Parts: sequence; structure tokens; C-alpha cells
Amino acid sequence: MNERMTGKTALVTGGAVGIGRGIALALASCGYDLAISHFEEKVQAEAVAERVAADYGRSCFIFQADLTKAESPARLVEQAAWKLGRLDVLVNNAGISKFQSVIKLSAAEFDRIVHLNFRAPLLAMQAAASHMIERGIRGSIVNIASTRSERAYAGDAVYGGSKAALSRATQSAALDLAPHGIRVNCVAPGAIASREGDAIRRHYEALGRKIPLGRAGTPADIGEAVAWLVSDRASYITGTTLRVDGGLILPGMPEDTSPEAGYGWGRPRV
Repeated sequence: MNERMTGKTALVTGGAVGIGRGIALALASCGYDLAISHFEEKVQAEAVAERVAADYGRSCFIFQADLTKAESPARLVEQAAWKLGRLDVLVNNAGISKFQSVIKLSAAEFDRIVHLNFRAPLLAMQAAASHMIERGIRGSIVNIASTRSERAYAGDAVYGGSKAALSRATQSAALDLAPHGIRVNCVAPGAIASREGDAIRRHYEALGRKIPLGRAGTPADIGEAVAWLVSDRASYITGTTLRVDGGLILPGMPEDTSPEAGYGWGRPRV
């Protein structure tokens, strides 16, 4: 990203840790003042806000929110817009992942995943779009989907299904909001090393050797993709899902990291 100092504002849900943190820092580096939400990561959120101020000289307001509650997304957007003065960009990043067989998943778990991963982004989009339309803001909305919305895995019916629904809903929202100059897109991360710990690091190192570009992704990779997508350089892009996965789910890409699974993505013939 060479485009810096935009003077614009953005709300990033789930912006305290992992991919959300990477997105928040990337936007701050481009000159955005920020609002970030968290569920139970107050210390991490404060650390993000401190870095945004120290490294980039931008403001970062913190909000605690349980986005599984129906009233929370709109309230969060309203609070963020009030603190920031206006809202140019919304990034719906907050979400939860769970692998569990469809025959074992409880109704409560189903509701929690779908409410956070699908309903909350739509309600936040509704509130943000209303704000943008009222103010005449030609804004941008980015929903964080997943490559798991395209490739099926055992035990992934609800999470993968919720992300597929979000990607599809993004297309319709893009059509709804295009007359107002508001762009709506998805970014679909692949294998992103967003958590800490030796076991996690070893897993992603092993998986990275089977990814065409030779490594797992980082939160910064997703942050830069989002920062580009909301910039004027992507002003003719709406209703699309940008896959950021190093080639992970290209056809024929097994993800089993065991030695017996073979080389992974296929040795080039010479």
C-alpha cells in the first residue's frame, strides 16, 4: 500500500486479536482513525489502541460488544460513528470457528455461530449503510469470510455454511448499495497463523510447506488486502470475494500435513 494518510474512519469488529488486529493496524498505517470492538479481550484491545497511537498517530476507540445479541451490531455502529464523527469503512471481522459433526452440534451452538458469523455482519451492514446514505458517504464494507466457505470439511457444516452465506449475502448487499456509491466485498482468508504457541507454530510451519507459496498467511497479509480493497485503487470492485490463501484451495490441494499424505500441491515437472 502506497496510499497513506486518508483521513478516513473505520470500524473493525473483533479488532483486538488475530486477523482483526492485523486489519486494524493496516488501516491505521494508511491514516484511518479507528474504532475496534472486542468480546472479552480488553487488555489486547488496549494494546492495539496504544500501538495505533504510538506508531501511526491515529485515534483508536475501544468498544466491548457481544455481537450475538440482536441489538448489539447497530448499537456498536452508532457508538463508533459518534466517537469517530463519521464512518467511512466497516470491516465485519468478528467470528467464531468450531469443528463438530452435524449430528452432534447443539441448537445453542448453532445459534451462537450463525448469529455472530452471519446475522451480526448483516445487521452491522444495515446500520453502517444507513449512516453512510444519510451522510452521503461513498463508503466501503468488507466482510471477512473464509476459504472454508468454498471447500467442504468434515465437521464444518455450520461455520463453513455461515461463511458461504456471508459471501453470498455480500453480493446482494453490493447490488442494494451500489446506487449509493457504497461498495461491499469479502476477503476470504486461508490458513492464517493468527494464534500464538509452539504447537500452533509447528502446525502452520508444516502446513505452510504444502501451500503453493510456501508458507501460512499472517494477519498482516489480510490487513493489507483489506486496506487495498477499501482504497480508491479498488474503486471499481464490488460484490466480490477476494481469496487470500497462498493458493491453498486451488483444485487438487490436499491439506493433510502428515508425511504419508505426500508432497501436497504437486512437484513441478522439469
